[in-house]
Amino acid sequence: MHLALSLAQSAPLFAAGGLILFFWILAILASIFWIWMLIDVLVSDMPPVDKLLWFLVVCFLHLLGAIIYYIVKRPSVHPRGAGHPVIT
Repeated sequence: MHLALSLAQSAPLFAAGGLILFFWILAILASIFWIWMLIDVLVSDMPPVDKLLWFLVVCFLHLLGAIIYYIVKRPSVHPRGAGHPVIT
């Protein structure tokens, strides 16, 4: 009885531990994405001024800047019309 009561009282602690682990994993993934976008800005073929501005945006806005760069500026993997024959 005493052991069951002790486990029931510590259940919220296990839930909090799982939540903390979830946020740690989320933070690590967000940091990896941020570093990936910083590297992508530096190796892109943009003019040096644009490259510097995007680097500062991604660097100072961290995850928000990385998401903005990914959506707005990063070239898409599949360019428009790729794989479709041109009809003349």
